[in-house]
Amino acid sequence: MTHLSVKALRHYHDVGLLEPAEIDPASGYRFYEPSQVPIAQVIRRFRDLGMPLDEIKAVLQAPDVSARNQLMVAHLQRMESHLVETQSVVASLRSLLERPPAPIAVEHRSVGPVHALTISEHVSMSDLDMWWDEAFRELNTALAAAAVSPAGPRAALYSTDYFSLEAGGLVVAYIPVADEVSFGDRTRMLEIPPAELAVAVHTGTFSDLDQTYGALGTYVAEREIGVDGPIREHYLVSAFDTDDQTRHVTEVCWPVFQTTGSS
Repeated sequence: MTHLSVKALRHYHDVGLLEPAEIDPASGYRFYEPSQVPIAQVIRRFRDLGMPLDEIKAVLQAPDVSARNQLMVAHLQRMESHLVETQSVVASLRSLLERPPAPIAVEHRSVGPVHALTISEHVSMSDLDMWWDEAFRELNTALAAAAVSPAGPRAALYSTDYFSLEAGGLVVAYIPVADEVSFGDRTRMLEIPPAELAVAVHTGTFSDLDQTYGALGTYVAEREIGVDGPIREHYLVSAFDTDDQTRHVTEVCWPVFQTTGSS
């Protein structure tokens, strides 16, 4: 009647999602009323949509239709967001299969120290997207509260550990400022050190940012003296500027030891 296995019914009972109408004290068999069939079917449909069990429980226990619908719409919006990300990855894969990458243009740049409001934490790759969004929203809020304008684009430093360790490494999100800003629980005023950089521009979504990293890394390996130091990303146009991901512009900056003049 429900297309749910005995194992699934037991699990939903154990987590408090679907209580049996009766349990035989001798055998432990679970018995359900016909009136529970629609609830079980709803649970199965939500699971087919990838909704976590705790969210399904919240939907079933919602005090009214409005609250229930808000929870359902929130999950559907997350699904739509994931669908957009999947479509972007598929498009990137097709691009890799159908045509070779275009030659990369590299600019050499010497940058001085940068006075910035920062948030520094150890972050894993799997958590980066959410952390990135929260960190820059917090930095934006701090600048707005202090009535201080950015002195440059949003940017981030990524330690070598971030790329090499499964658990991730140190990431520093920062916004350059000319004035001092009072910091909070996570924000700090820091001086971003000077560096000599090989810079490539990536246009479009983050889903194929690895292609720019690969091309720039190859360029540095073949033509430059790479040095230890964090990779920098400058977000010239980001999600805070437009929802159109095809218009996003990111500079990927690889630390090098320059032996010739800037170009």
